[in-house]
Amino acid sequence: MRALAPGDRLVVATHNAGKLAEFARLFEPYGLRTAAAGDLGLAEPEETGATFEDNAILKALAAARGSGSVALADDSGLAIDALDGAPGIYSARWAGEARDFDAAMRKVHDRLQGVGALLAEQRGAAFVAVICLAHPDGDHTCYRGEVRGTIVWPPRGAGGFGYDPIFVPEGGTATFAEMTAAEKQALSHRARAFAALAAAEFAT
Repeated sequence: MRALAPGDRLVVATHNAGKLAEFARLFEPYGLRTAAAGDLGLAEPEETGATFEDNAILKALAAARGSGSVALADDSGLAIDALDGAPGIYSARWAGEARDFDAAMRKVHDRLQGVGALLAEQRGAAFVAVICLAHPDGDHTCYRGEVRGTIVWPPRGAGGFGYDPIFVPEGGTATFAEMTAAEKQALSHRARAFAALAAAEFAT
């Protein structure tokens, strides 16, 4: 697979504005011309995979073949120990078609209470991100990043997106939503997966 170089076009296979903003910051130092799948009129494929890797590959290949360009997709979510890894690959679906993450966070809290996970040490979790880089010919590679942390309640902070207001990474006291974009980028699951991708894929 040819390394990416400044000036290349890369299609980002997401319709999530928060993810697009994070990827834009991550790509900035590499001089790539990024285009959003939605802006190119590409439909979101149904996420039928059983793992984060499955879904990232499915989305990246669909965008690469649909656009004729190298494409990148990520599949990410919150895996909570006491809930046997839920919501996991269903993290976005817990928010429903309206993308109501206030309701999704409440669902997390209610489920944790339902299983008796009331103390911080019972509320361990991980944010997981798998990034897939795909070419129109079907060649693709995946990169995985994780960050461990704890679920807190009530939600705190107005930044970030998704479940960020209820997740405190290990060693910290602030939720992802209470951090600046730069602070979150320094340790997030998506940034860790992207760092692995950048080391392998970008021309130097």
